[in-house]
Formats: sequence, structure tokens, C-alpha cells
Amino acid sequence: MNKEIYRVPITGADRARAALALHMAAALTDLAPEAVAQGGRGQTACRARWLALYLTHVVHGWTLDRVGHAFGVTRSTAAIACRWAEDARDATGFDQALDRVEALMRAVFDGPALEVA
Repeated sequence: MNKEIYRVPITGADRARAALALHMAAALTDLAPEAVAQGGRGQTACRARWLALYLTHVVHGWTLDRVGHAFGVTRSTAAIACRWAEDARDATGFDQALDRVEALMRAVFDGPALEVA
């Protein structure tokens, strides 16, 4: 039986937004972006990837479905990531770091696109 895998097309702009969140999460956790992208089973890499999902959801206002599609995970995984991040924000230092990263990400994407012709 040949089952086709359901894939949602992701735009280049969506990929860029998700990639920035992934790189920011890598910088915050002192991990290589590749380690965060893979997520792995290690707690630090997994939580860093969850952080990237959360940043994408909060900064861009995306639905959990859209976040999941951009990162190749299910909606429920995106929901778990966001729930974890919201709970982790109870720690003042964590919350302040995320506030700074969110502001930076918004500053990058809120302006007009740069023409580089």
C-alpha cells in the first residue's frame, strides 16, 4: 500500500522567519543551529528547538499548525513547546531574555523588505 505523506508547502518567507527563530534559540542556549534544528533527544537541544517554535508562534502570531508545518512537527508538538516556554517565563531572567529576543526579531521583520538588486 503506497501512502503519500501529507506535506504543506512552506513559503520562503516562512522558512526565513522560522530559521531566524532557530538561530536565536541556538544563540540563547549556546548550541550550534544544526543541533537545535535536529532537536535530538537531549534535553537542552530539545528545549532549544521548543524555544524556536515558541518564538515563531509569539513573534509572528502564527497558528500552532503553521508553526508545526514550518518546523516539520505536529500541531501538538508545537503546543507542548509553547506551553513549556510560557511556564519557563516564570523565571525572571528567562523572561527578560525572551523579551529582548522577541523585540529583536520583530525589528528585523517589521520593516520593509530590503531590495538587493
